[in-house]
Amino acid sequence: MLTTYIQSAMRHATYEILDDQTFYGEIAGFQGVYANADTLEQCREELQSVLEGWIILGLRMDHPLPEVDGLRLDSVPESV
Repeated sequence: MLTTYIQSAMRHATYEILDDQTFYGEIAGFQGVYANADTLEQCREELQSVLEGWIILGLRMDHPLPEVDGLRLDSVPESV
């Protein structure tokens, strides 16, 4: 379920090239989840890493997480 949620969220990511020719990515509805890197692939990888940490922190702090494509995460798995 967690992997599916992350994959769904990443499909909603948007990217742009900044004036310094680096890539910036973010996911609408996921406040504070953004990344900046030299290549698009690095930006995607960093964005996913930031997203994963943001989800874990949100679950541990019992914050509501956004619904993505009908998917919801409401509690942290014991193994995380």
